[in-house]
Amino acid sequence: MATYGATVWLRSRICDMWLRVKHVGMLAAMGQIELDEVRKIALALPEVNDRLSHGALCFFIQDRRPLCYYHDNHRGDGRVSLWCPVRPGARDEMVAAEPKRYFKPPTSAAGTFEHWLGVFLDTPELDWREVAAIVEEAFRRAAPKRLVAELDER
Repeated sequence: MATYGATVWLRSRICDMWLRVKHVGMLAAMGQIELDEVRKIALALPEVNDRLSHGALCFFIQDRRPLCYYHDNHRGDGRVSLWCPVRPGARDEMVAAEPKRYFKPPTSAAGTFEHWLGVFLDTPELDWREVAAIVEEAFRRAAPKRLVAELDER
């Protein structure tokens, strides 16, 4: 039984490494500039790191709470985008006001991404200060109070 468990573990690690190589190659192909900017914004927040999750690059708070997902050609859509949690109602307001800049990410059967906002990063109207504000607000919604206080002290 221990051998079976080790084999499964090894296969999952190999699959993860293959996805990383494949994903990094795709990132370089389309949205490297956008990725660099998103990394600069997200990784400046307290205890935020990034790793692959469900095939996309995700930024996590304390390596467990999702802060935002970076998508480059998600499911072949040809777009570069960022998905962040927002307060209920905010997404619908923003998408209705500016559908060329914002969108509603698809919600999973479990309700994941129900209150998330999609931000197109490949538009000429992109304002990185606004993206930073959206990411910071997402951090304030998802982070423990201690980390929010740490951010406020900066």
